[in-house]
Amino acid sequence: MSRVRLTFACSDYDHIRDFVNGDVVAPGIDFNYLKLTIEETFYRFVRFREWDVSEMSMGKYVSLVSQNDPTVTAIPVFPSRVFRQSSLFVRAESPIKTANELRGKRVGIPEWAQTASIYTRGWLVHQIGIPLQEIEWIQAGVNQPGRVEKVELKLPAGVRYAARPDKSLTQMLLAGEIDAVMAAHPPEPFEHGDPSIVQLFPDYRAVEEAYYRETRIFPIMHVIALRRDSYEANRWIAMNLFKALEEAKNRSMARALEITATRFPFAWCYDAAQKTKALVGEDFFPYGIEKNRTTLEAFLRYAHEQGVCHRKVSPEELFAPEVQSVFKV
Repeated sequence: MSRVRLTFACSDYDHIRDFVNGDVVAPGIDFNYLKLTIEETFYRFVRFREWDVSEMSMGKYVSLVSQNDPTVTAIPVFPSRVFRQSSLFVRAESPIKTANELRGKRVGIPEWAQTASIYTRGWLVHQIGIPLQEIEWIQAGVNQPGRVEKVELKLPAGVRYAARPDKSLTQMLLAGEIDAVMAAHPPEPFEHGDPSIVQLFPDYRAVEEAYYRETRIFPIMHVIALRRDSYEANRWIAMNLFKALEEAKNRSMARALEITATRFPFAWCYDAAQKTKALVGEDFFPYGIEKNRTTLEAFLRYAHEQGVCHRKVSPEELFAPEVQSVFKV
């Protein structure tokens, strides 16, 4: 019996490991797996649709859906979820100590449509109370000049937004040309332990946990997208992929909770997993629409308010219909 062969590009995650190495199988599918960096995967798939199945920026994906792009669909598998109050960076000597003090300031972002920035701006607007128009937004690569937006935007009236292709955000922050950086990828000096750049919230976990308790939003950064022609050729691949990737994720969560041995190379990984489970729930890294409806609806609202989505989009529009219901016995 012939099997469908698909090329799958995704970063290296423990929760896809059992799928990639064949311990969990998607019936009827053989895979050519491309282990690429997140940035390369997104760039090549968004620009050129080079492979059949891809990890993809949630921000870029919802923007394309809102523009009725016919070339992609997705399944509700979310390989990366990160709270983003931790992604605000300032100079060590900055007088800015609270989020409210970003009002009236110049804030650097790598792309307006970067998923992390969408969530952080949504938090600034809805929880902190700073309208988008009360910050001046500067777009550039975090550590390298020349980064550009990858989707068309429809910015709200009054938003001040300018691209700076000649410099990086890190250069501008250190030179005092901007007051803060809002980015998923940290400035290089911070990554290397240089004390000149610090996080706005040193105790970011407490801030992020409080945000979750208040909103029940567990930010989804990435989604698994399917090139539309590959999906239309064999629409059953959507559910088979979803089931296999969810099983791989469930196995990873079980490893994280195991106290007999450390399955991840840091002490107290079991304790960290238990605390996450206590906060988020039994399925503490959920896939699917219903378990994520609060997060999906909030993100789509933020994306539309910010002009990333050109129209209002519902969660159901994002995903192949085959993964929106399951059979009952």
